[in-house]
Amino acid sequence: MMFHNLFDHIERTAPRLKTASEIKMLAALLDSMLEAHSRTEDDLFIGPLEHCFGQIGHRETFHQEHEQIEECLKQAQSGKRPRQARQWLLAAVDCSRKHFDKEERIVFPLAERVLKAKTLTDLGQEWVKRRAATLK
Repeated sequence: MMFHNLFDHIERTAPRLKTASEIKMLAALLDSMLEAHSRTEDDLFIGPLEHCFGQIGHRETFHQEHEQIEECLKQAQSGKRPRQARQWLLAAVDCSRKHFDKEERIVFPLAERVLKAKTLTDLGQEWVKRRAATLK
């Protein structure tokens, strides 16, 4: 939910920003947050479910979506003109929304069906440990 709120904020705010620097700051914030999310997602969900994604035709999709989002954010952060930087930032938000929607529709239900309760509990505990380490 937090990410969707951030996406909403960026979509409301970006059209009003006047300078490329302002847009780059939003892009850097989103990039930082999504990078941590992607790393955790890859380690805790994609890895244990990798064998299933091939069966449902999504083996490369999740990695490609991460790369596409990263490229949009890179372009937004390197843009010289506000209009171009804004377009890249909003493209990153759009790609992120679609990716998060796919996670909610496919990855989480798949994890609940395929992984054992103990595995899910262990993954949750690993997430808590990682979260605690980042707060130190």
